[in-house]
Amino acid sequence: MKRRAFTLLALGFSLVTITNAVAQTQIYDAKTRKWIDYDKKKARQLYARNKQLPEAFRMQMVPFRTAEQPGTIIIDGNQHFLYLVQPGGQAIRYGIGVGREGFGWAGIVRVGRTAEWPTWTPPAEMVARDVNAAKWAAGMPGGPDNPLGARALYLYEDENDTIYRIHGTTEPWTIGLDVSSGCIRMNNDDITDLHSRVAVGAKVIVLMQGAALYRGV
Repeated sequence: MKRRAFTLLALGFSLVTITNAVAQTQIYDAKTRKWIDYDKKKARQLYARNKQLPEAFRMQMVPFRTAEQPGTIIIDGNQHFLYLVQPGGQAIRYGIGVGREGFGWAGIVRVGRTAEWPTWTPPAEMVARDVNAAKWAAGMPGGPDNPLGARALYLYEDENDTIYRIHGTTEPWTIGLDVSSGCIRMNNDDITDLHSRVAVGAKVIVLMQGAALYRGV
C-alpha cells in the first residue's frame, strides 16, 4: 500500500506516518532506531512495560504556526494529536485516541459545556446487545471506572449538542490508536489539564483525512 508520510521534524514534532486508506500510527523507537507500527498489541505491551505513553503522545509544548487565536483546540485525528493553541506561535500538544464515532467526521464546532467525572449513558444499540451496558441504561455515575474518564468537553454547533465529545479514558494504552468506541479520548491526567485551561465557547477545529465534513472545513 502506498504511504504518504507527514514529517514535522522541523517544528520539533515527533514523526508519525499514516496510510492513505487507513490511519496506521507508527512511532520511532530511539533504542533500535527503527519505525514500529503502533498497533493495539504493541501499545498495551509498551504501556505495561513503561507505565506511561510513548514520548510522542505525552503532553508537551511545541512550536505551532496558526492564524487561530490562543485557546483554540485543533484536533489532528490522523496523527492522533490534539493541540491547544498558545500565544507566541506555540501550542500544548496532547496524544489522543480516536474512536469510531470520532474518525467519521470533521468540522468546526465549539465547547458547549464541560463536566467533571461525567455520567456515561450508553446508546440504545449498545444497551440492546450488551448486558453490562444495559444495567447503566439510565446513566453510569462518574468515577474511575466510567468510560468517559475524569473530564469531558461536549462539542456543540450553535446551541445544539453534536453528540461528539473530548473525554478521558479508563484505557490509557489506547492513546495513539484508532479504537472501537468513543469520540476523542485522552488519558485522565491530560483531559484534566485540558479541562482546566479551556473555556466554554472555545473554538474546536477537527481535521480528519477522508472524513465526511460536519461543518466548516
